[in-house]
Amino acid sequence: MSSYKAPLDDLRFVIHDVLQAESLFTRLGNAEVNRELMDAVLDEAARFSETVLAPLNQIGDQVGCKFDPATGDVTPPPGFKQAFQQFVEGGWTGLTNDPEHGGQGMPALIGSAVTELVDSGNLAWGNFPMLSHGAVKALETYGEDWQKEVFLKPLVTGQWTGTMCLTEPHCGTDLGLLKTRAEPQADGKYAITGTKIFITAGEHDLVPNIIHLVLAKLPDAPPGAKGISLFVVPKFEVDRDGTVGERNAVRCGAIEHKMGIHASATCVMNFDGAEGYLVGQPHKGLQAMFVMMNTARLAVGIQGHALSERAYQNALRYARERLQSRSLSGAKFPDKPADPIIVQPDVRRMLLVQKALIEGGRMLSLSAYAQLDIANRSQDAAERERADTLVGFLTPICKACLTEWSIENTYNAIQCFGGHGYIAEHGIEQLARDARITTLYEGTTGIQSLDLIGRKTAATQGAGIKLFLADMEAFAKEHANDPALAEFLGPLRAKCEEWGQLTIATVMRGMANPEELGAASTDYLFYSGYVALACWWVRAVAAANASDRPQVFKDAKRDTARFYFARILPRTLAHKAAIESGADSLMALPEAGFGPQG
Repeated sequence: MSSYKAPLDDLRFVIHDVLQAESLFTRLGNAEVNRELMDAVLDEAARFSETVLAPLNQIGDQVGCKFDPATGDVTPPPGFKQAFQQFVEGGWTGLTNDPEHGGQGMPALIGSAVTELVDSGNLAWGNFPMLSHGAVKALETYGEDWQKEVFLKPLVTGQWTGTMCLTEPHCGTDLGLLKTRAEPQADGKYAITGTKIFITAGEHDLVPNIIHLVLAKLPDAPPGAKGISLFVVPKFEVDRDGTVGERNAVRCGAIEHKMGIHASATCVMNFDGAEGYLVGQPHKGLQAMFVMMNTARLAVGIQGHALSERAYQNALRYARERLQSRSLSGAKFPDKPADPIIVQPDVRRMLLVQKALIEGGRMLSLSAYAQLDIANRSQDAAERERADTLVGFLTPICKACLTEWSIENTYNAIQCFGGHGYIAEHGIEQLARDARITTLYEGTTGIQSLDLIGRKTAATQGAGIKLFLADMEAFAKEHANDPALAEFLGPLRAKCEEWGQLTIATVMRGMANPEELGAASTDYLFYSGYVALACWWVRAVAAANASDRPQVFKDAKRDTARFYFARILPRTLAHKAAIESGADSLMALPEAGFGPQG
């Protein structure tokens, strides 16, 4: 079984030293969220994850969810329901939600740190409460007053859970093709009919009611995405006064048999004239969907990061304990029959790749949530708009890079274990299987890439990258005379300048030929992610040097930053070459040239 110890030291370093959260929250009007409170929240979340969730991770994978085709009921693995009850009793479901609806009003930055701890402990379990947050945000933004009154408090307090019902068997990303229908009824309700697939936590027995947010089309809907509306459809009917009635005509038809996250209920949901209510304006459901989707995309990025952290911890432990052969430069532990494998250069390479991507990724994702807090809480409209632009720009980078890096990190962890990593006993292969889904749900890496280069860059004239680069240039000027950063700032400023020029050139080619944007998109996303991480690694060195942390901690940050600049940042060279090669090599081959049809 893989073990897990919450990385509180590094979380606190990022929150307190790098992002200076206490002063940020004071400026945003949340002075009560001080360092003492933040640390107490992290301590308790770590205890819950280490002692309650982590021990359920392997048994959940082995047992999985059970589906009863006769009733449509889904039963999560043993211990999951009890863990959820403890989670609710601890007030965790409403940690960052509005106190008006039963929440605690904590900043999103702290909520994201807690999410990492939960997902490292047990990712599949973390899926059951995850989507409730998106449902809450959609209802807060677009729901009628009575809908907020009736649905928000049970969702926030964990009495009920929520889902997002978007995808259909024939319709994934292109939601304009969906077939689910909503028929108006005489009493102002709607009858929802259709089938949705890949619905996370669509059915379970952890709570008495599940609130589905469902995309469907009204009879007079215009074609395509402009004809989508959003409806709230409870598992048990709920009247406008909050009275819970009979079982609604929505039922789980099956659960998916998956490569990983076996303990997460991924459901086929059948709506057969189910009673629902319109949320927001008719045919405007896509706006509400993006509120849910963007919330989920950042959360899924954290899922990938959390799996990387757990895999790295176990790989590091194994590399320190596993005795095999001798160091290439002579025995380092002559009193032992062999040296631990951590003395081997290639093992250190794999461990350092994990460490650099994980600690850098933590700064990247937590910084995005800090911007989200500014966008939600600042009293300055211009500052809110600026932060919202940055969050939009960073969301596809965080989602795609942190999940794709989780594939690399769990792969490297397995390599450190050798053959032992491939068997179930050590639990590393489970982390690798679980990581695969994070690159897929809430939008594949390709979708994130198109979102970044299309909506978030070309369509905004590069608004997001301009703000990011401006912040980095301001930091570079502030620290221009810092000798500890001299080795990093020159290469970084050159790379940032190249990033800006590459962006302009790519967008210009896309204006002449739209295929160019699609052809460059994935390489552009990874190029952006690696440069963004370099920016945060320089900030980490500066923050560590300015802190009162032990010298070994400061040295580790500096040495890891050096490794990142020497061994990982050069990956941008290949991505740049691929971007500049253009679309011709991708589009020239006729469809028949790919091979005979099966």
